[in-house]
Amino acid sequence: MKCGIDEAGRGPLAGPVCAAAVVLPAGFPGDLLDDSKKLKEQQRENLRKLIVDRAVAWGVGWATHVEIDSINILQASLLAMQRAFQNLHLPASGGSAGQWPDKLETETPFGRAFDPAELPAGLRAVVDGLHSPELPIPCTALVKADASVREVMAASILAKTARDQLMEHYGRLYPHYGYERHKGYPTKRHRELIVQYGPSPIQRITFRCE
Repeated sequence: MKCGIDEAGRGPLAGPVCAAAVVLPAGFPGDLLDDSKKLKEQQRENLRKLIVDRAVAWGVGWATHVEIDSINILQASLLAMQRAFQNLHLPASGGSAGQWPDKLETETPFGRAFDPAELPAGLRAVVDGLHSPELPIPCTALVKADASVREVMAASILAKTARDQLMEHYGRLYPHYGYERHKGYPTKRHRELIVQYGPSPIQRITFRCE
């Protein structure tokens, strides 16, 4: 059995990095999946619902902008992956009965654990990229796994949709910065708004904003 892990939000100038871990059942329609960056927003949302409904287990975890500034974005991404994986076998702190929260307004991990919650024998993980988090199971880092491994594709979709939803919430909290539009990524307009209004409360201070 395979667990796919991926993150979203390494490049933005603000907000957390988000990671997801997903274990899919045999027979899941993997031909519908793709790298989340290649999918349109509505496609991602439709697939998110399908993954959450049919996955054997899944988890979403975060590392905050403060943690990113403190330990760097790579280590924060690996930390978010560990937190997402924990929700596969530990009670998640957010959501309701293993469901996707109605609103994403905090950086609280959530997910649905295995039933029973123990990790299955033989479970192994595949992570998109060059680096693997420390996990209690064998873990392989694979470049472009989000375009070739269905479980990693599913994880990339959950991470991307969760982070986008949270950034839309931050857009309502801090309307000057337009987070609901650019999700914190370094667009020209986002950089202009930082210069105009100064750092926002969720700014990654260690990132260059010029």
